[in-house]
Amino acid sequence: MSRRSGVLEFAVLGLLRESPMHGYELRKRLNTSLGVFRAFSYGSLYPCLKTLVANGWLIEEPGSAPEDALAATLSGRRAKIVYRLTAEGKERFEELLAHTGPDAWEDEHFGVRFAFFGQTSRDVRMRVLEGRRSRLEERLEKMRASLARTRERLDDYTLELQRHGMESVEREVRWLNELIESERAGRDQRSGSAGQDRTPEQEPHRSPSQDQSKDTDGLPRHRGGPRPDPSDDTAK
Repeated sequence: MSRRSGVLEFAVLGLLRESPMHGYELRKRLNTSLGVFRAFSYGSLYPCLKTLVANGWLIEEPGSAPEDALAATLSGRRAKIVYRLTAEGKERFEELLAHTGPDAWEDEHFGVRFAFFGQTSRDVRMRVLEGRRSRLEERLEKMRASLARTRERLDDYTLELQRHGMESVEREVRWLNELIESERAGRDQRSGSAGQDRTPEQEPHRSPSQDQSKDTDGLPRHRGGPRPDPSDDTAK
């Protein structure tokens, strides 16, 4: 299986785990929610869906609205097919969700993996984030070395483009550092409170600004400028 089809399988199973969808709705979600699929086509989606159905991970059902079925009959068009995840499909998604190999932090995969972090265990999230950071730090070192060798041969515009690419990678590394520290802080906080039953009077005082600095899962809330898009081509 190619990297592209592998990440598509993961994304389709993940979206259908949330709710059943027909093909058009699924393609729309892939385009709007997951940046790596911005230029996605039906020509790639439907072969993937047929493969997942053949593997027993999805089932096809007719559209639930009676008026849709009647309209389709009168017009001679096929009724919309709704795709639903099977129990085996849920197990397959859980298996993919737990995977932390190098593919999980490559450019094409990382943005999709991050989109499903809410369903991913903390340990897996940490391994993926740290793997992504390590990969970008390696890339940044190579970019700096290349720029140092070729700087004198580059015109101003090419040089500016190189700098822009480096800044994009540096910005994502900073973002990853923030996420990793937040994950660690959340884990340490839970470890420190494990087995301890505190009364409200025993809880440490937190200021409103401290309460607003993190969400309930330990992720930092948005501060300052926009976060980098992990699928941003400039970071490749």
